[in-house]
Amino acid sequence: MTFIDFKKLLLDAEITLPKFSKLIQVSEKNIQSYKKKGEVPNPIAVIATLFATMHKSDIDYRALITPLELKAKTKKGAGFSKKEKTTKKPEDI
Repeated sequence: MTFIDFKKLLLDAEITLPKFSKLIQVSEKNIQSYKKKGEVPNPIAVIATLFATMHKSDIDYRALITPLELKAKTKKGAGFSKKEKTTKKPEDI
């Protein structure tokens, strides 16, 4: 699905991109990055399509998603750890 089609579905579902990202616990920055790629991943496309369809059928998708208590993923791995900066002493040089 193109990013433009994705944004149209969000309009149909009457939800903004920031609220969408918060509801599904995906970083808004990640979703905005799909704009550069021109396409959104299949799971995001499916969610947006379902939200738009449910909204048209007068089903409150927010009431169904919120109780799931979704958790945002946290970055893990060596590349993301906070390291203390070490300063070299003049005698070490």
